Amino acid sequence: MRNLLAIERFCLYGHIVAMAFGLAGLLWVVPHPGILDYLPAGQTLFQWSMAGGGVGYILLGTLAVALYAYRTLGLGTLLTFAIAAIGISVTSELLGTSTGFPFGHYSYLNGLGYKVAGLVPFTIPLSWFYLGLASFLLARSGLAAGGGPGRYGWARSLAAVLLGSVLLTSWDFVLDPAMSQTALPFWYWHQPGAFFGMPYQNFAGWLGTGIVFMGVALGLWKTFKFSPELDQAQLTLPLVVYLSNFGFALVMSLAAGFYVPIALGILTGALPAVLCWRATVQESLANVAQPAQVVEPVNSAKVVLK
Repeated sequence: MRNLLAIERFCLYGHIVAMAFGLAGLLWVVPHPGILDYLPAGQTLFQWSMAGGGVGYILLGTLAVALYAYRTLGLGTLLTFAIAAIGISVTSELLGTSTGFPFGHYSYLNGLGYKVAGLVPFTIPLSWFYLGLASFLLARSGLAAGGGPGRYGWARSLAAVLLGSVLLTSWDFVLDPAMSQTALPFWYWHQPGAFFGMPYQNFAGWLGTGIVFMGVALGLWKTFKFSPELDQAQLTLPLVVYLSNFGFALVMSLAAGFYVPIALGILTGALPAVLCWRATVQESLANVAQPAQVVEPVNSAKVVLK
């Protein structure tokens, strides 16, 4: 288990570093290619980055979250969520890129790896999985904090599905406008929409897809009686994954001058995610501070039988 933890941390740090290098490439090198002349092997490194950088950071994020889930939640919990998230998201993406439903009419360009059916890069459903699981765990644990014995009942769990989907959609809220309009975009819209080039339908599609696969995963968890409970330390990785990916999107939108999506994303995504984590922290502190119940031993000499 210690080896798994070491690999998990390596993948997490690599995921974050890869995103940082991606930002530098997209925002610094692409607009100013002359910089490469001053870097050792600059052209070669840039070509490698553009060819596999997007694939690399998504694969590292997927591995980090998958190892974390296996270690803390168990294999069954991991597999049921992964099957629901990857299966349903790739179905939605294939529908979206071929029919326009549920996101609108768009197409993926190169840079994110092999395309399933020639339409959807295989890395896209992986990103739905690892960001989806991080969002759902934050929402589920935050809403369950302080709820007593029935805190993982159906009502709170369904509320977690809705909140988790909102957190996931809020990340796309900030990411999509900038990523589809950079100097080196990874996808494009056939008809730009009213919200900073994005159709409003896209966000409805994201919210709906998230609700469906998180709801299916929840149903599988209930069916197989998977009910993981995460403490403060165990919920830190989902928070780090969510905020680091949100930060990537935030910097991209800042560079593009898209301030409204950033403000809305913070209000509906980053802030609720932190509050969910804080709620779990406060519950852990309350449990530590609560004095243990003292049970007085029975003095057999004072027991009188009548």
